[in-house]
Amino acid sequence: MIFRQLFEPDSSTFTYLVACPDTGKAALVDPVLDTVQRDLSMLQEMGLELDYTIDTHVHADHLTGARRLRELAGSRVAYPAIDELPCADIGIREGEVFRIGRLELYPLFTPGHTSHHHAYLIDNGTQQMLFSGDALLIDACGRTDFQSGDAATLYRSIQEKFFTLPDATLVYPCHDYEGRFVSSIAQEKARNPRLGGGKTLEEFVAIMDKLDLPYPRKIDFAVPGNERCGECPDNVPEQYRAACEQRDQG
Repeated sequence: MIFRQLFEPDSSTFTYLVACPDTGKAALVDPVLDTVQRDLSMLQEMGLELDYTIDTHVHADHLTGARRLRELAGSRVAYPAIDELPCADIGIREGEVFRIGRLELYPLFTPGHTSHHHAYLIDNGTQQMLFSGDALLIDACGRTDFQSGDAATLYRSIQEKFFTLPDATLVYPCHDYEGRFVSSIAQEKARNPRLGGGKTLEEFVAIMDKLDLPYPRKIDFAVPGNERCGECPDNVPEQYRAACEQRDQG
């Protein structure tokens, strides 16, 4: 398996390249509009064909690069089927293996951060890798106070879908704000301040209720834009329009 972890600093978003070495077929998990040219250059240098973009959910903190990559590379846009997004080419469902060349990606329905969130599990030949999206972060988890989020639902998703995986499973989140890159199921079960150490549902809900997090600075344009697979809405503020204008300028 070919794998790269990529980072967009403004939103602290990780994008993951997963590719089949036998066929040269590739997918980008959670691509960002701002880094489309970087990703295309990397794919070209590696001699890979971008077959899919795969989002874990409708993001509130950045615009996805899915639509732009489809326009420029001919890739197909994959989203959780539960979203029923008209702009998506493929709907992803738990229980249905998603293939990238000869690689097999296993979707896991993990609501709680959003009502439609999915994570993706893949075997790299040595151990399992979990692309946990915003559901499980390193020493944290996604917030649950918007987009139909629900703390109790997130707790059950993590306990039943993630913490039942082998301890050696690597955890690759969609974001990290502290310069970290990877965790493991064993580590998160043991030391995650919100979920680890056997915290109960009641303890977790109380922690999430007291977070008092600020209003997401991009949510007002990111959510409607991502419901159209990364189309730039008219209300994108000037300081964030550079990525949108790259397309406008051809």
